[in-house]
Amino acid sequence: MATPVIMPRQGQSVESCILTEWKVKPGDSVSEGDVLAVIETDKASFDLESTASGTVLELFWEADDDVPVLANVLAIGEEGENVDEFRPDNGGPPSPEPTSSSGDQAVSEPPVTEAQTAADSSPPQVVANEITAGGVSAGVSPRARKLAFRHGLDPETLEGSGPNGRVIERDIEAVISGRPRLSASAVNQARKGMEPPVRGKGLAGMALASDMREPGAIEGAKVESVKGIRKLVAERMIQSLQTSAQLTLNAHFELSAAQAYRKERVDGGKSKVSINDLIAYAQIQALSAHPELNAHFLGDRFAVFEKVHLGIAVDSPRGLMVPVVKDASDLSLEALSAEIKKLAIACREGTIQPDDLSGGSCTLTNLGMLGVSTFTPVLNVPEVAILGVGGIELKPKRTEAGDIEYAEFLPLSLTIDHQAVDGAPAARFLQTLVSLLEENPGQTISTNKE
Repeated sequence: MATPVIMPRQGQSVESCILTEWKVKPGDSVSEGDVLAVIETDKASFDLESTASGTVLELFWEADDDVPVLANVLAIGEEGENVDEFRPDNGGPPSPEPTSSSGDQAVSEPPVTEAQTAADSSPPQVVANEITAGGVSAGVSPRARKLAFRHGLDPETLEGSGPNGRVIERDIEAVISGRPRLSASAVNQARKGMEPPVRGKGLAGMALASDMREPGAIEGAKVESVKGIRKLVAERMIQSLQTSAQLTLNAHFELSAAQAYRKERVDGGKSKVSINDLIAYAQIQALSAHPELNAHFLGDRFAVFEKVHLGIAVDSPRGLMVPVVKDASDLSLEALSAEIKKLAIACREGTIQPDDLSGGSCTLTNLGMLGVSTFTPVLNVPEVAILGVGGIELKPKRTEAGDIEYAEFLPLSLTIDHQAVDGAPAARFLQTLVSLLEENPGQTISTNKE
């Protein structure tokens, strides 16, 4: 009996996963535990393993589809078994659109172009992207169906270029954009992911196999699709800038006290901590003293957290990740340092859990080790503040004797959501932070809450 494999829930906060890569195809034999596909959540990647043994009967989604958790991803069983009941769209045709009283069709047909008229007079060809009268597709992907109806097309009358002739999103886009007809050999190339040029070298501009190229190809450039983590990061950055009023304040702190404290710890037999650890610890203390920055702005609500849940930006092989140190305000400096290292390693090794990538109340990002002096951090909305750290700078300072000497400073860049926080409270937060790092690194401060 055929068995569906569902998209597992990867953490309580995850509602969907991106299917980045298929490891199997219809007709393959698999055993329980075999890797079927690679999936990505918000910022982490996982293998989708088979929960049954048998033959892969049908893949219900395409690479780069955003698949809801607990949805059927594919079906496994004995060759020839029917899987209609397992398809996410139930395998049936779309609901018919209402018709007018005059009997006119609700779904309009695309206009007939001169190229199509010329094509009708030419010998019959296998076409991947034109409407074929009375034709029936071998299935339609959910994304293709949505795009088709948005543009008044009936996807069931298209010949698809996907697996087994399945109509996929690029087939609908081809009709909309007026791409050229494909020769029979070009159709095979299209089903492998290749795309035609604006006009092919064949009769009446028909695209031949030799005309097909990588998707989005640009002469003289290597073109890659934006997908996976990079796509998610891009979407969230735009969302952040469009939904928040971002303002950045800059400050510096002198390193001498922090460096001396680190040496003192090592000399005293205590664990070694980094400058970033000291900044993170000081940020937590400053947020406890200025809780209005340890908050989320939710449009008509303002949520101030009782504890600090510190996000730490990590540069991983898969892109930017922001694991969260939960209840960071309860940790000692040593425990905080150990937790930051543990989460960073998990991000870089690809073992980070989805729940560790959400729930932050404020974020720390450090580009100083890459030689960046100052920059403007982008908010991790709905957080109202993010602290950026730059590289070491030599700056003049006046000694107690009145002389001028040079010392090492680290630049700090604080971005706030001006919808939730004004400049003056943000400046006072920076004052507290600088004071801690220059006078009492590694120490707690009283919040005067009693």
